[in-house]
Amino acid sequence: MRVVVLRPEPGASATVARAQAMGLEAEAVPLFAVRALDWTVPDPAAFDGLLLTSANAVRAAGDGLTRLRSLPVYAVGAATAEAAREAGLTVAVTGTGGADDLLGGLPPTLRLLHLAGEDRIEVEAAQPITVVSIYRSAPVEPAPDLSLHAPALFLVHSPRAGRRLAAILSDRRGCRIAAISPAAAAACGPGWDAVAAAETPSDSSLLSLAARLCQHPQPK
Repeated sequence: MRVVVLRPEPGASATVARAQAMGLEAEAVPLFAVRALDWTVPDPAAFDGLLLTSANAVRAAGDGLTRLRSLPVYAVGAATAEAAREAGLTVAVTGTGGADDLLGGLPPTLRLLHLAGEDRIEVEAAQPITVVSIYRSAPVEPAPDLSLHAPALFLVHSPRAGRRLAAILSDRRGCRIAAISPAAAAACGPGWDAVAAAETPSDSSLLSLAARLCQHPQPK
């Protein structure tokens, strides 16, 4: 079964490459494009660390990131940590189970600066967190005709992508969903041949699920 990756570039191509390395037939059909926002760099002295929950934040930060290089990075996953290192930042902790899991393992007194997207899922944290929006994921217009790629297994990396997929594709016969989280899976709505969420919110876990769903209606 064909795997269709809906996340924005350059993440979409990276996921496609990983999928193809696993022997899956995959293609990228992004529903959103990342657009950098104007932002003001806060005083680094007011923070103990930099919270990064997406590699897009690193790419969109621009020259302002250089003023924050003194802050250790707390990255949600390996891809985000890699992007931070390539930008010259020092990674203190790399999470494996999402933002909630990452923050749950950090001291509650850490003052964190979160560089984030305009559309995001808010996290509950013991730490004082200052959020600065530095990018937005803008819908690709006109919307791709996903019926040209169906039947397929659609990889859904966010609830927002799930909602847009549901709005675009009405004929869901033969189509399956592999979602990065239960919230992303629920956002896709009913009518799919199979819907399942990854065990952890990571690209590797999502692709493992996709490989199973390509062979079976439900993950083992």
